[in-house]
Amino acid sequence: MKQPVVRSLLETDLYKFTMWQALLHGHPNSHTEYEFVCRNTPAFPLADLREEVEQELDHLCSMSFRDEELSYLRSLRYMKSDFVDFLTVFRFQRKFIDVRTAGGTLVIHASGPQVHVMGFEIYVLYIVNELYFRRFDQAAALAEGRTRLAAKIAALNAFGAEPARRFPFEFSDFGTRRRFSGAWHDEVVQRLARDVPDYFKGTSNVYQAMRFGLIPIGTMAHEYMQSFQAFGVRLRDFQKASLEAWVQEYRGDLGVALTDVVGMDAFLDDFDLYFAKLFDGLRHDSGDPVVWGEKAIAHYAALRIDAKTKRLVFSDGLNLDSAIALYRHFADRIMTGFGIGTHLTNDVGLAPLNIVMKLVCCNGQSVAKLSDSPGKTVCKDETFLAYLRQVFNHPAAA
Repeated sequence: MKQPVVRSLLETDLYKFTMWQALLHGHPNSHTEYEFVCRNTPAFPLADLREEVEQELDHLCSMSFRDEELSYLRSLRYMKSDFVDFLTVFRFQRKFIDVRTAGGTLVIHASGPQVHVMGFEIYVLYIVNELYFRRFDQAAALAEGRTRLAAKIAALNAFGAEPARRFPFEFSDFGTRRRFSGAWHDEVVQRLARDVPDYFKGTSNVYQAMRFGLIPIGTMAHEYMQSFQAFGVRLRDFQKASLEAWVQEYRGDLGVALTDVVGMDAFLDDFDLYFAKLFDGLRHDSGDPVVWGEKAIAHYAALRIDAKTKRLVFSDGLNLDSAIALYRHFADRIMTGFGIGTHLTNDVGLAPLNIVMKLVCCNGQSVAKLSDSPGKTVCKDETFLAYLRQVFNHPAAA
């Protein structure tokens, strides 16, 4: 095998650790299933990568956390000592993840105890990405990537000449899962940290945060809240139960809540004064971002909360231009943050893959995400999906 894709078990998104800790403490015995999906058409069948993916997963399952990595996690005040103790003996189990092909489709399925399989997601995604892009002209892609990165930095420097607004423009790297390669990701992050430090505030990649002295960024993802659909609470109450569990786990840290597990309107119905005061802000990941942001500000106003004390984090398919446009729209009324992924780490002149690995089952029960964007709804069970729509009065996709 060539140089392994996974360099460290710490090289995953911060929210995998924060969700992992919360679920280990609250629901250590849950059993889950995750499935890999490619949403667009690749240049060649991903099934061609099967053997290499198998080798990379074998390597991943041989790895353990290093002492310096565990020490770094302990230095984050929201990471608890017993969770880091658990990681000292943790290893991924190869028996919990299966790779096969169906025609030209690459099928990857993880099934087992949630605290043993939930971590596979980010590694699987950037393994597939890097193996895929290794088959293209590396020199040409990197040359184009450097040209585009320089243009982004120039645009940010030009943006700095605009009149100041109430709140600053800040963005972070959210591009681990769909990056061109680990080496290119390193180069991008280091260049942004060096050349535009007033705007670039951190990375979701915990390994890079440790190596380069950056702030690790992240709170929760859909899988955390979806899991509560199968945790024995009334389905109508799963959002409130998941938010309450988060509050009890983190006691004021990591206070940005994800809003689109069953759509923004249904989320706001549950995000009452109690939660609105306890959480620092909200994260957008589907639907029209301007409409979403206006709904959030109106909700804070209805609760008599000063929106200027809260933050909106945008993270849905952003590029630098769309992030700046959203900033201009909202920056005088509420704090903003922007998580930019593929446009930072895989903008090299090649069509990126649109791949995900999503939770589909928990404790033998289907779970679902009802996205505000067409094509992002995730569920294999149409009966459960219809029931979830009914419970939350969520319109069916057109």
